[in-house]
Amino acid sequence: MIRTALIIVAGLVLAAPAASAQGTSPESDDTRFTFNRADDGYLRLDGRTGQVSVCTRRPVGWACQSVPDERSALEAEIARLQGENVALKKEFIARHLPLPGTVKPEPPAAKPEEPRLQLPNDADLNKVVTFIEKVWRRLVEMIVTLQKDMLKKT
Repeated sequence: MIRTALIIVAGLVLAAPAASAQGTSPESDDTRFTFNRADDGYLRLDGRTGQVSVCTRRPVGWACQSVPDERSALEAEIARLQGENVALKKEFIARHLPLPGTVKPEPPAAKPEEPRLQLPNDADLNKVVTFIEKVWRRLVEMIVTLQKDMLKKT
């Protein structure tokens, strides 16, 4: 009975390193990729390279297509715009025009003086008073004429 117990203990001691070696395998293929559910399938992230792929079901099986890297698209657009900028600068120089950014700004215009309140002189006041007086007299004449006409009709 002691012999059987010793054999079992010895077997466990020998089997433990083998079991722990299997559990801690460095960078196995099972942990390399991370999958997240998407509309048509899954997004796959490669843990080593950082590449993102879209995996969809096909009639034959699954197919993964890599997603374009936004950074490379951004760098390509920057390069395109820089080339376009150089071409435009050459065109400006060919036409003997100043390059943007090198044009000296015009000096700011002098500020106009603030408007001042200018009161009318006596002659202007006399003209206004005379005009109002004429309008008033005509209004009174019209009222008097209207009253006379009303009295005649009655």
